Amino acid sequence: MKIATFNVNSVKARLGNLKDWLDEAQPDIACLQEIKCVDDAFPKSDIEALGYNVAVHGQKTYNGVAILSRHPLEDVTAGLPGDKSDEQARYLEAVVSIDGGAVRVASIYLPNGNGGDEKYAYKLKWMDRLIDHARGLLAYEEPLVLAGDYNVIPTDDDVYDPAAWAEDALFLPETRAKFHALLNLGLTDAFRACHNEAHRYSFWDYQRGAWQKDNGIRIDHLLLSAQAADHLTGCDIDRAVRGREKPSDHTPVWASFDF
Repeated sequence: MKIATFNVNSVKARLGNLKDWLDEAQPDIACLQEIKCVDDAFPKSDIEALGYNVAVHGQKTYNGVAILSRHPLEDVTAGLPGDKSDEQARYLEAVVSIDGGAVRVASIYLPNGNGGDEKYAYKLKWMDRLIDHARGLLAYEEPLVLAGDYNVIPTDDDVYDPAAWAEDALFLPETRAKFHALLNLGLTDAFRACHNEAHRYSFWDYQRGAWQKDNGIRIDHLLLSAQAADHLTGCDIDRAVRGREKPSDHTPVWASFDF
């Protein structure tokens, strides 16, 4: 089984690229972020024609997440628990039936946090909620994949120039500390479980020739429960997708499993 995460940066604007990638990469499950449309506006029929079941938690113009699966989707839950007043569409969870069992998957679009104290406070509170929810999910002792755009640069090895990002909300010490607190619950970073080389990225800004200069950051992650990590067979970044015409500023990251 192949599970991927991809911040598409507007599913309408990138539909052609998305369909091409789905056709080429053939993920069994794809977690999308920043679809930037309400549920009814999601191009469901286009994706279903490729053989996927679709679950969407959308929002007009901003945010929005989706899960595409070649297997049945069950127990679909929209929204991250812990704050009923939070209307931002950033979390979608589902159970995917597979031969001999199931895997629980979440598509996550964690807040960026830049733009002022209020936005950074929201990011940190959101991360606290994610930690609390992940702790509860791990108690099920089942295969779990928390996939998405975390807007977190975990270490110096995951950014082209640590000094340039030192004051950014994606790289502040408190941000990284909360990300590591999440990992310390017993989750495994799928990419780092398979790769120890530095400077492999999943995001390149549209500005200042970042793609051409390879000035990137790694912020798209698949975090695995022990029951999923035990079946991990590979993980990589589909870098070439970022170099296509009218691309997202992110590129897909995927992990493969032997269940």
